[in-house]
Amino acid sequence: MLGVWLYFSLISITFAQDSFQIKGSVVNANTLQPIEGANIFGNGLFSTSSSTGTFTIKNVVEGTYSITISHIGYSSETVSIRVGPKMDTLKVYLRESVTELQDVEVNGKTHKREAQELATVSHTVSKDFLENNRENSLMQTLKNIPGVSTINIGSGQSKPVIRGLGFNRVVVVQNSIKHEAQQWGNDHGLEIDQYGVESVKIIKGPASLQYGSDAISGVVDIQASKLPGKNSFKGEVNMLGETNNDLLGVSTGIQGRKNKWFYRGRLTYRDYGDYKVPADRINYENYIFELHDNNLRNTAGKEADASLGIGFISGNIKSETNFSNVNAKNGFFANAHGLEVRSSSIDYDSSNRDIDLPYHKVNHFKITNNTTVGIGNHTLQLDLGYQNNHREELSEPVPHGYMPTPPDSKERIFDKNTYTLNIKDSFSPYQRHDVAAGVNLEYQDNNIGGWGFLIPAYNRFTIGAFAYDQFEVHQDLHLLGGLRYDYGALESKSHYDWYSSTVNNSDGSTSYIYLQRAKNKTLDFGNISASLGISYIHKNTTYKVNLGKSFRMPLANELASDGVNYHMYRYERGNLDLDPESSYQLDLDIDHTTTSFSFGASPFVNFFENFIYLNPTSNYYETLQIYEYTQSKVFRAGGEIRASTTLLKNLQLDASAEYVYSRQTSGPKQGFTLPFSPPLAGLFSASYQFKDFLFLGKPQVRADYRITAAQNEIVPPEEVTEGYQVLNMSFTAQMNLFKSAKPFDVRVKLNNVLNTHFYDHTSFYRLIDVPEPGRNLSISVTIPF
Repeated sequence: MLGVWLYFSLISITFAQDSFQIKGSVVNANTLQPIEGANIFGNGLFSTSSSTGTFTIKNVVEGTYSITISHIGYSSETVSIRVGPKMDTLKVYLRESVTELQDVEVNGKTHKREAQELATVSHTVSKDFLENNRENSLMQTLKNIPGVSTINIGSGQSKPVIRGLGFNRVVVVQNSIKHEAQQWGNDHGLEIDQYGVESVKIIKGPASLQYGSDAISGVVDIQASKLPGKNSFKGEVNMLGETNNDLLGVSTGIQGRKNKWFYRGRLTYRDYGDYKVPADRINYENYIFELHDNNLRNTAGKEADASLGIGFISGNIKSETNFSNVNAKNGFFANAHGLEVRSSSIDYDSSNRDIDLPYHKVNHFKITNNTTVGIGNHTLQLDLGYQNNHREELSEPVPHGYMPTPPDSKERIFDKNTYTLNIKDSFSPYQRHDVAAGVNLEYQDNNIGGWGFLIPAYNRFTIGAFAYDQFEVHQDLHLLGGLRYDYGALESKSHYDWYSSTVNNSDGSTSYIYLQRAKNKTLDFGNISASLGISYIHKNTTYKVNLGKSFRMPLANELASDGVNYHMYRYERGNLDLDPESSYQLDLDIDHTTTSFSFGASPFVNFFENFIYLNPTSNYYETLQIYEYTQSKVFRAGGEIRASTTLLKNLQLDASAEYVYSRQTSGPKQGFTLPFSPPLAGLFSASYQFKDFLFLGKPQVRADYRITAAQNEIVPPEEVTEGYQVLNMSFTAQMNLFKSAKPFDVRVKLNNVLNTHFYDHTSFYRLIDVPEPGRNLSISVTIPF
């Protein structure tokens, strides 16, 4: 029977004048373990259970109150309690339950238990982690996860890197739909509003079996938000300010539900100036550029986001439709866009908030629908998605070679439409088998414009079919195996220069022709992905072994690019003879967790048969070095270790380290590593939870000390990057100045406390010797209502 078993034991309660305290604890009725994060609320009352399951509601006037205790994955219950002198403490036993299509648990299993039984190596990031580690972009927020790093493009943009691989080798999923933009570009960020994210699942290693072709090195899966409770309404306002780039931001979200219908919405706006670096000059191509007030000129930006979700849930049916739009305008560091800026008439130092040329504008619009239907022992999931990514890159019109002065500043325009359909059936044909089978379809239509050609317009179609089975040998031993086949076709479109070039003919004559940069060409690819793994749980220790094979289709830029990339100051040329990448990887994972200590290790070995990369050649186009896409065999190995312990009840210590070794074993760069390979790095953290003080609840101080080794393994034209140490500190607390029903959260962070001058080897601006941002104080406040 679902419900709550309550009993009272006599305690004394402190009170002043006519106010009292309600004290209690929440535990799991089956395991008797404390439940953290349970919500305790009533009329004007609110609290959340701590890691020990306890909670306190202060300043309660004498009387009778109705209190509801709830936690996702457990049955909630409402009880009546008499508040006054000589009252008893409240102890709550919550029972696990199967809730209405919440996809939080299956057959009473918690998220943690499900993750232990899966053979894949994954890490789930909680809402508390996201809020307490929030940076200027979602991926910068996640970089404290071992094995996860970022390629930063200024202060407001970044793209994910998992175990040294990024770009189209890492899939980002939101609402079960693969996020599709122009992620092939070095300077293209991720268009997602991080304030609307509650939880993220990170999969390390090949994940093509379930997520398709591009998930060859990992997945960042943004989990669906929790359903609002019945007959509820709540919201929050997030405000943020930063000193380094004078950022001001605000985000407001609401959600509510009657009975069967629910909704949620969010508006976010951020505006920031040029960010500061601990340097007063930049040396680029032997030219010295002075920095005014340490500002990295023209790196200001602004972002406006909006989202709305409407859903319906009834019995065995759940359906939600989400609309979202992300609009951003970001400047590029002026001196990173070629050397023409030396003769520019733009006064980049007139204001640190101006967004001058060169800059980009991007608008990402997305509609998704996720519908789940339970039919007998089958759960059918249908996901539909449409995305439009419109990106404009603008720069000063300057003649190059045979190209005359362009008519406007629109250098490149990309307009990409993506249509997605996912169908999945999960069922249990036998008692110990959990089977899933499905189909994924995606169609892309990418058009181009502007006077600077780099990649052609193209259409891309992919379809994949998969099936996998999780078999429970016994309660603590699980096997997972599956197969997938993908087929894809890419049709590139013809393109000619808009200006004529001079060509010297063999007979000594001269012709003026419009050079053809791309041809009409259709290429198709197909391959098999597979995975086989085992998970064994022995008391407090989980052991995992997983062997996977994944593949990735070549992209349009890898196959058919033929133009100048002024952002990288080079000429890029594709290769129509490229084969799909194939990757084989062995993952191990050991995790030992007790109430006061945890330790884990996740080593891996990886081999690529035909890794695709951009290789610098000895040839030049005008004055620009030509880079050509080619393939080679690559061997990779590495992993992560992590440890955590609780001392003196309130003191927690965490440590982690990560390392990736890469070596090209064939091709023109045989013996070299891979570009943007992260160096050996370690993170040491200490946090102390103080007692409540005055109007501060749960005050906590945290210090993070990151030690990064030098990266001597490089691929020219990369440069060796020296090692560094950076100290970050933070303070978090809850405040209830006005004795309101819900306290608001305050977070104060000080990044790069010592204003250390250092280079991040995986940063986009590292190629032009731009250091990382200097000291930054940020203050954020979250006000619930």
